[in-house]
Amino acid sequence: MLDAAENASPVEAVEAVTRELGAALGARTAAFLIADLSGRALVRLAHVPLGGAGPGRRDGEELATVMPFDGGPAEQALRTQTVQVVTESDGWTVLAPVTDRGEAIGLLEMVLPDEPDPRELEEIGRTAHVLAFVVIANRRHTDLFEWGQRTTPFTLSGEIQRRLLPGSFTCEASAFTLSGWLEPAASVGGDTFDYSLARDVLHFSVTDAMGHGVASALTATLGVGSLRNSRRRGAGLVAQAEAANADVAGHSAVPGSFVTAVLGRIDLRSGMCALLNAGHVPPMLVRDGDTRAVPLPGNFPLGMFAEADYRAGEITLRPGDRLVVVTDGVRERNAATLNLPAMLRSIAGLHPREAVRALADAVLGVSGPTLADDATLFVVDWHGGHSEDRRTSAGADQARASTALPD
Repeated sequence: MLDAAENASPVEAVEAVTRELGAALGARTAAFLIADLSGRALVRLAHVPLGGAGPGRRDGEELATVMPFDGGPAEQALRTQTVQVVTESDGWTVLAPVTDRGEAIGLLEMVLPDEPDPRELEEIGRTAHVLAFVVIANRRHTDLFEWGQRTTPFTLSGEIQRRLLPGSFTCEASAFTLSGWLEPAASVGGDTFDYSLARDVLHFSVTDAMGHGVASALTATLGVGSLRNSRRRGAGLVAQAEAANADVAGHSAVPGSFVTAVLGRIDLRSGMCALLNAGHVPPMLVRDGDTRAVPLPGNFPLGMFAEADYRAGEITLRPGDRLVVVTDGVRERNAATLNLPAMLRSIAGLHPREAVRALADAVLGVSGPTLADDATLFVVDWHGGHSEDRRTSAGADQARASTALPD
């Protein structure tokens, strides 16, 4: 498999590996289905000569066929992170999650001539996990996968915003599980989220730049770039906020621009969570069936006043806690009719990856299909037990991956 991946070009590496997998496991066909950026479909990528048949989006000889979720086996395999087997007239179709640390990249689809036994299904699950690393390694070198995942074209501001987001929206570790999601407005509203894991510390941020369109995306770039720069120099939350405040105030192309933000830092050994709120929607804590806003010192948004001072607060997380940060797109206009505390209680059993999707769907349900402002959601589940072994299977934490899905 590694030889096939290295010997092929980045554009052809995944197809080369799936061919090797199919041959090794005696499959009639083997294919990779990538998750659409909307989070509500899978995409089948294929190299089809221009005269070849098949509906779908084309780019030269590349064909992308969107397969919307319909509640069937493919959706269940991706969302519950479990291998699904479907009996069909021409054989048995196996759908295995292609996942790394909880990031649902897509599915490995195989059609086998004979019914697979449990050992074969376990092997297919493990090879699908290997395929995740092939995809991650090769998508750095080509736009093919990104093109395939885009159901609709991006605007310039959307392209800038996309580059500000982390490479993976989900991360599983022994002490925590996190996931973020951004539901963009028709005119991008400058929302971002970010995180970085150190040896014993988790850093994260959720930001919302003033305005819409390219100007907002550029202000967001200043804010996120400054926060990352100071974080990577080892600065604490207050120093990060002070640097970003000065940078946005001093370099924004639009006078008066600012960024609201929640900055966080969790000590993975103790569960102590430092939080700094710069003019943002207060973070929420879901604990023991109750949802409450986290009380924090008030601060001005980043860039509003160049000489502003900043203060952080602290809470100690307990195993079972869920920390939720949203942007004001979740609370504005029609979205304000959503009972967010009740919604958070109702999805408390969902994996964060599914929780942020359920929240985004709920916002679209009351405000969509076109949002007036970006809606960003960031969820951290605290488990405790830093450095303990995870219970994983094929790239997902099976102790938490298969929680019930909402109706």
